[in-house]
Amino acid sequence: MAVVTGAARGLGAQIARDLAAGGARVAVLDLDKDKTEPVVEEIRAAGGQAIGIAADVGDTEQSKAAVAQVVESFGAVHVLVNNAGITRDNLLFKMADDDWDDVIRVHLRGAFTMTRAAQRSMVEQKYGRIINLSSTAALGNRGQANYSAAKMGLQGFTKTIALELGPMGITANCVAPGYIDTEMTRAVAERVGVPLEERLAEYAERMPMRRVGQPEDIANAVLFFASERSSFITGQVLYVDGGRWLV
Repeated sequence: MAVVTGAARGLGAQIARDLAAGGARVAVLDLDKDKTEPVVEEIRAAGGQAIGIAADVGDTEQSKAAVAQVVESFGAVHVLVNNAGITRDNLLFKMADDDWDDVIRVHLRGAFTMTRAAQRSMVEQKYGRIINLSSTAALGNRGQANYSAAKMGLQGFTKTIALELGPMGITANCVAPGYIDTEMTRAVAERVGVPLEERLAEYAERMPMRRVGQPEDIANAVLFFASERSSFITGQVLYVDGGRWLV
C-alpha cells in the first residue's frame, strides 16, 4: 500500500501510476479530491487499485485523517512518497514572508506531518519505505532561496528519520530531480516569457545526456527505493539529473 502526496499531476501522478503498475495499491493524495480522479481512473482502467484523498499536508489534522483513511481502506501504509510541493520564486530582496513560509510549509512541514502520521502503521508492521522528493536546487539555485532551503532540509530530515526508524525495518531515502519536463517547469517557462521548446533545448544542452528529464525517470528512482529488495539502502540521496552537476 502506497501513499503519494501531490499526486494529481506531474511527478506525483507518474509515481502513483508506476507504483500501481508494479502491483501496489495507491492512495492518490492532493488538495482537491476531484483533481485526483483522472489519475485514480487511469490506474483502475489499467487493472490497478487506487483511491483519491483530499488533504493539505501542511495541516497536522488533515494529514492524520488522510493516513487514517488509507489504513481504513487498505489496512496499512507500506510506502510513503512525500512529493507535494510548490514554488514561489523570487530574488531574496524581493521575497515576501509568505513566499518563504508557504514553500517551507508544504515541502518540509508537509513531509513531517505525513511521515509522523504514517510511521505508526509502519512501526506496527516493522516495515516501511519513506521516499522524499528533494531537488538539485538543494545545492543552490538563484531566485529559489525558499525552495532550496526546503529541499536541503528534506535531505537532513530523511537522514534523521533513517536513523530513528531503521531499527523498525523502515528505510528513508531521497530522490533529487534535476530539470524535469512537468507542468510546473512549463509554467515557469511561460511566466518568464521564454518559449518552451527554447527553454527545453537550453537545459538539454547543459546535460551530458543532452536531454531534460521526464517524469518516468523520477518514478523509476522512487520505485527502486520502494522495492522490498532495497532493505539495506537508507539515508541516501539519489540525484536524478542527467549528470548536470558533472559539468
